[in-house]
Amino acid sequence: MTTPAPPPTGAPPSDVAFIAPIRGLSLGDPFRWLAAGARDFLRCPFIGLFYGNCFAVMGWLLLAVFQHAPAYTLALSAGFLLMGPLLCLGLYQASYRLERGETPEFFDCLMAWDKRIGPLAIFGVVLLILEMLWGRAALVVFAVSFDGMPDFKGSIASLLAAENLGFIVAYLAVGGVFAGLIYAISVVAIPMILHQPTDAVTAGLTSMRLVLGQPLVMLLWGALITALVGGAMLPWFGGLLVVGPVLGHATWHAYRAAVDAPLEQPGAPPLLANTQAAMAAPSVADDNDNTTGA
Repeated sequence: MTTPAPPPTGAPPSDVAFIAPIRGLSLGDPFRWLAAGARDFLRCPFIGLFYGNCFAVMGWLLLAVFQHAPAYTLALSAGFLLMGPLLCLGLYQASYRLERGETPEFFDCLMAWDKRIGPLAIFGVVLLILEMLWGRAALVVFAVSFDGMPDFKGSIASLLAAENLGFIVAYLAVGGVFAGLIYAISVVAIPMILHQPTDAVTAGLTSMRLVLGQPLVMLLWGALITALVGGAMLPWFGGLLVVGPVLGHATWHAYRAAVDAPLEQPGAPPLLANTQAAMAAPSVADDNDNTTGA
């Protein structure tokens, strides 16, 4: 009887393709992630301020749109939340380099998406579909709450007036459903895609398992993100210059604390490159088969 050859070295077994070990977390961890994010920001402030300016400009554009089309602004605000994790790719890359004992370079961080363009594109399409559904739902809420498109004269106060309480409750309820779903599937998914040779489905499922398995910690983390971003928006979005990059760096540390991935030694080749090379290299069993066949 012929003994079957073992699977190729470096290729993950098919029955664990969707498994990524999750570590236990405590309620103090989100504050440690923020502290680590602040340290990373101070170690590479130029990169952080570049992305912070991107966040602030997005906020100013939304504010300008609100002056003329408040309904579309509410829909586009969903896109603001969705673009955040993707824009933070460069910040994840900077924290990744700092963890490895390297000096982050601006162009390397700016082009971080190029290393994992396939899975990131798939994940981005999923986020885009959710954004479109959220935007459509926001317009439906407007349509059923008002007789025609209301004119708020560019005033946020008039939008939040007492007579619009039904609209506010409905919009927040719909937005809460979409925001919760997006948060659950993306809280650590994009850093995971950047760091490991994984696919978008595995990363999204890992993120959701983390949120569902440790809801108190992840609810606290989500509340901290919401409070910090909300506070940063108040002074004409100026606070996003610092809060945005700090949260981006902190998200990397949240991923590293929550998902059990090998810790790379400073100066060692990147984990992603090692794993891809191992999966592409011919196995010993294949060499033996080829020799026997010859």
